[in-house]
Amino acid sequence: MPHNTLWSTAWQAGPAAGPPGRGTDVVVSVTEFVTHRPWTTLSVGAAGVRLRRTWPRTPGAVGMWLWAEIGPRMNRTGSITVWTAREHLLGFVARPDHRRIVDAYRDRGTLRSATWDARFTGRGALHASARRLLTGADPWPGATS
Repeated sequence: MPHNTLWSTAWQAGPAAGPPGRGTDVVVSVTEFVTHRPWTTLSVGAAGVRLRRTWPRTPGAVGMWLWAEIGPRMNRTGSITVWTAREHLLGFVARPDHRRIVDAYRDRGTLRSATWDARFTGRGALHASARRLLTGADPWPGATS
């Protein structure tokens, strides 16, 4: 399935942004939410922007980008987040403000995510690996052909 253009926000540094040294281990998490109806995408994106404002105070957060697919349906959006450790990612996922958003949109679309360990060699390399996943150049973990 061909994808449209992916747009993303600028890098939003977190409190663990560092700068991380080259070769430092990080955890990368990519989420994709596909709304059942395109008009829901705007409110999902707005919720993501509200969470993004808390990023500078999120423990273990190295940085993040929000992204959206620009095209006729405009029903794909998500995030690319970078963490110092998985427990920080899990702590964020369990936060009440994040849980409220998940609960509010649970029945309005389909979520998938991928998380992997990586060496920090620069923001650009992490962003490029996530984009390959989001554009279909690389398969989602666990995906079958």
